[in-house]
Amino acid sequence: MSPSPPAPTLRLPLRPASLPRARTLAAAAAGSSPALALGPSSRAAPLLKPLAPYRQPALLLHHRRRHGPPAVAATTTSKPVLKDPKKYQEWDSVTAKFAGSANIPFLLLQLPQIVLNARNLLAGNKTALFAVPWLGMLTGLLGNLSLLSYFAKKKETEAVIVQTLGVISTYAVLVQLAMAESMPVPQFVATSVVVAAGLVLNFLNYCGWLPGTLWLLWEDFITVGGLAVLPQVMWSTFVPFIPNSVLPGIISGSLAVAAVAMARMGKLSDAGVKFVGSLSGWTATLLFMWMPVAQMWTNYLNPSNIKGLSAFSMLLAMLGNGLMIPRAVFIRDLMWFTGSFWASVLQGWGNLACMYCFGSISREFFFATSSGLLLWLGFTFWRDTVAYGNSSPLTSLKELLFGK
Repeated sequence: MSPSPPAPTLRLPLRPASLPRARTLAAAAAGSSPALALGPSSRAAPLLKPLAPYRQPALLLHHRRRHGPPAVAATTTSKPVLKDPKKYQEWDSVTAKFAGSANIPFLLLQLPQIVLNARNLLAGNKTALFAVPWLGMLTGLLGNLSLLSYFAKKKETEAVIVQTLGVISTYAVLVQLAMAESMPVPQFVATSVVVAAGLVLNFLNYCGWLPGTLWLLWEDFITVGGLAVLPQVMWSTFVPFIPNSVLPGIISGSLAVAAVAMARMGKLSDAGVKFVGSLSGWTATLLFMWMPVAQMWTNYLNPSNIKGLSAFSMLLAMLGNGLMIPRAVFIRDLMWFTGSFWASVLQGWGNLACMYCFGSISREFFFATSSGLLLWLGFTFWRDTVAYGNSSPLTSLKELLFGK
């Protein structure tokens, strides 16, 4: 990652998850329907049905999603029940607060760039803003929109706020670049339309006011866009060692259009439709995961650039993504965990390791941050083990990777 445009798009990651069975089991144990277990406002509601594939029931959009503990009453399943449901609920609340607090380091990561751009604009120094690559910012913005849609569909409120702030802060930088004439006007206008539409559609979907067909069209759009951008960004990283070409983006975008069309026409199996539906989240995650790889490649080619990196920015990136790891582990979201873990370890700690190897930071600072990250990861899996009543952290890790 270049030092000038701090990445606001490391809020990862993320596969669509079904409603937790805990509430359904609890309702069954109490002799009530699943709809009655959702809350007071749903007592008169009939059995819930999704409006469209991959869409949460409309009634659920009025409730903040929180995973209740598995029922302690006897059920027909042979799986063990929780030893202490109270600890489960407490960890549920704490992980949500951790995810929400990730806004602080991410906001601190982006604000300096916005302030610096504003000063240069007021001083009439538009040339300085040309150092910020608008294409890279646009790529991050698309990733934020994709993840915003993913988390809005899952009703993960704290993650929705993180991604919304990411979209707004990145768009603010693009506005400044357009004012400096660094970003072409047609591309800026198109971006503005996409951002406005994305924010409105996600808000309406979160509140349950959006028709399922319109939401599916938006999901198809971000799926095609993500699959077209990801291979192109990966290819461009290694230019000029490989020829400069737009073919990777064109080929992958065409395949994405074909896959989405076949899924909507019913030409794919249920597994194929589910796979296509998860592509937008995974492509956004992989895009964020590629950013630190590109930064490492730049460091390798030009070791002198490491002196221009900010250790404070790398630390903020590690903190922001690290704060979301407990929530991803708790709800067993492999996509979210993969992106957050990768960004925290490689984008944050990995760049700090490079800076330490080239003498840019002190040994005490590097080992303090390394120890803090290891302790945080250990605490996450230990506390998750206690919440679920598992025998060891390895059990929690196995459930995260392979499901229960």
